[in-house]
Amino acid sequence: MADPDTGRLLLEAHRVLSTDLVALLDERGVGDVRAGHAAVFLHIDRRSGTRLTELARRARMTKQGMMLVVDDLESRGYVRRVTDRDDARAKVVRLTARGRTAAAEWRRAVQALEARTRRTLGDRLYGSLREALEAIIEAEAGAS
Repeated sequence: MADPDTGRLLLEAHRVLSTDLVALLDERGVGDVRAGHAAVFLHIDRRSGTRLTELARRARMTKQGMMLVVDDLESRGYVRRVTDRDDARAKVVRLTARGRTAAAEWRRAVQALEARTRRTLGDRLYGSLREALEAIIEAEAGAS
């Protein structure tokens, strides 16, 4: 059997890390989230909120995809849309009290997962992995 291609390995690693992240969040009392919610929790301005278009840009998603994530989080009580005080035509996505608590737990869970991955791989291999992934992302950004 042939070795799996790089894309397949990256997808499997993503699946493993995403599953671990959601399990860590469940242990921390944030059990009704999924890995895709990271697009909001890890990119939103916690105090002032963020426009949906900016969230999409930061998460490297389409506006339509981000709208689906925000809709889902809004239905779960983690975020709300409010009128932008600088432009009454625009909306800002803001964390609710529940959302602020969840965002803090997301940050802690990501840090714990990063530390565990570093321990598993060792500092040198962990650093090499990060450099290689960053190089792939930068090459794609440069080609666009």
